[in-house]
Parts: sequence; C-alpha cells; structure tokens
Amino acid sequence: MFSHQRFARYRLQAAATAFLLLAAVILSGCGGREDSAAGNTVSGTMNVQASDVSGNGTGTTKEAKFKKVSTVKGEIQIPARPQRIVAEEYLGSLIALNVIPAGAPGLTLNNYYYKKALNGVADTGTYGKPSVERIAGLEPDLIITGNAETYEQLSKIAPTLVIPYGTLKNAREELEYFGTLLGKETEAKSWLADYDRRIAAAKSKVDAVLPANASFSIMESSDKNIWVYGDNFGRGGQPVYQALGRKPPAAISDELMKKQWAEISAEMLGRYAGDYIIVTANNKTAEDFRTDPVWSTLPAVKNGKLYVWPEERSWYYDPLAVLSQTEELAEWLVKTGK
Repeated sequence: MFSHQRFARYRLQAAATAFLLLAAVILSGCGGREDSAAGNTVSGTMNVQASDVSGNGTGTTKEAKFKKVSTVKGEIQIPARPQRIVAEEYLGSLIALNVIPAGAPGLTLNNYYYKKALNGVADTGTYGKPSVERIAGLEPDLIITGNAETYEQLSKIAPTLVIPYGTLKNAREELEYFGTLLGKETEAKSWLADYDRRIAAAKSKVDAVLPANASFSIMESSDKNIWVYGDNFGRGGQPVYQALGRKPPAAISDELMKKQWAEISAEMLGRYAGDYIIVTANNKTAEDFRTDPVWSTLPAVKNGKLYVWPEERSWYYDPLAVLSQTEELAEWLVKTGK
C-alpha cells in the first residue's frame, strides 16, 4: 500500500490542479441537459442519425455511438456507452453503478470496501503514476483520471476524461455525474435512494444520543507528524461532516473547510481537538493515545471519545466507502453517547 507521504503528495497536487485548472468539470454540447446536483452539463451525442441506416423511411432515431464532452483539457469525444474503462480514479462510483472497469491502480484494487467485487480487473500500476504499457494492452475505450499530469500519455491510448480531485464535492455529486456520463441514470437514482435511507437512519441514531453542538475533529497521527482534515479529504471527513452533519471546533472551522487539511504540531493539538476525535493511525491504539503525555490531556481522549482506525479503512472517500464509514462511526457514536 502507498505510504501516507506519497499518497498525501499526490492528493495535494491533485487538489492544487483542481483549483488552478477549473473549479468544475463542465460537460456541454447541443441537446444537453443540466445535471444541477453535480453542477455539470452532459452533452447530447455526436453523429446522431435522424433515420435508421437502412433508409426505410421509418424515421427511427438510432442511439449515437459518441458524445462530446468539454473538460479541463478541452473538448473530447467519448463513447456514449463505453465498454472497456480504465478507472485511474473514481472506481467506487463506477462499482456503485454496476460498471466494472477493465483496469485500475493496484492501490484502489485493494480498497477495503469493495475489493471483493474486483476479481479479474487488471492492475494498471502505481496510483498516480500509471503504466502506459499495461493500460494500452487493455485496449480501453475510455480512461477516467483525476490527475491532469498524465493526460498527454493516456490520451494517446484512448479518450481520457480528467476530473481533478475536489471537483465533485460529495457522494451524491459523484453518482449523479457518472450516472449521466455513462448512461446509468437509473442505477444512480436507485443507489442514491438506498444511500439516503441508510445515511438518514445512521444520522437519526447519532442525533438521538449526542448533543447537537458536540464538535468533531478528523485527524491523522504518525510517529512524527499530525494532520487535521476538513470535509472532503478522506480520513472520515465525509461521513462525519457531510453525512452526519457534524461540525469541527468553531475556532478552526473556516480554516479547515477552505484549505481541507493542515499539518500541526503537538503543541497545537488542544486548539484543533473537538469533543470527539476520529484519528487515523496505523501503528497506534486508543490505549497508546491515552498514555501519551500530550494526547492524554485532551478531553476527548480522557472521556473515551476517541476513535482510532488504520489508513487502509479511513482514507478512501468514494461513495461506497463513505456509506460504510458512516454506519461504522454511527455505531460507535451511539455506544459512546449512551
């Protein structure tokens, strides 16, 4: 698995690219319909034929084979119904739509929340640094990535859709966006209906036992570093701040939600620590934090309101992961709140 440092570097580069290139991916074209939830417009298709190929005068309109998509890398043409997708990013959203790709990075193939669904999916190499040779060998008809830096290489293989990290803000935006893009609107609507029901049930249970003003912190701790995160950078931010509707400490709320991450010193922990702390730590347990001379001074740690989980479960942020993480954290919060 990627080390935290390597993954963090890529995520920070991707986040910077998102702001520098474009605040949103806009899909446009004639005959398009606006996807208001995702803030994008998916175009009408290219080469639309007004009558069938046989020319029998029936006026039958055939489904076009391609559509034009306007992206941060300019307008591209993609299959209307792609059959062999390489998903360098957004793999969880595809699986939720019952779209199993031909290939994906080895790191995402090990996703704790859906790796069992990926038998037979080819490994395309290192996350963020794909193997051009492996991808070319899969003969994809569409490549989806969040990394604009690999566009030139990948676009020589197949139409490549770049959606910089941070463009899609939550699970709903992702599912609606890809549902429209891939002609899977029905699947997206069905999945989101179940998602909404389960999230509402989890939130209701938590709200019943926790004060509305209880503050939450999303953190990560290694041997030498401490990070704190906002609502769209993994580590539990999406389930806590988005799905469960909880808030960080007021003093640092604006800073976190704008920047989404910060590296802090041990001396700064008290300022960033909420009533509840969700912390990612690969080699530490709750007991380790309770006996630590600095962490043990925090009210959340003293009061047993500290949740510790490993990187392999916390940093995934796709819709499938967010749903499972929300239910996992809700179960813990209900137990601590009683």
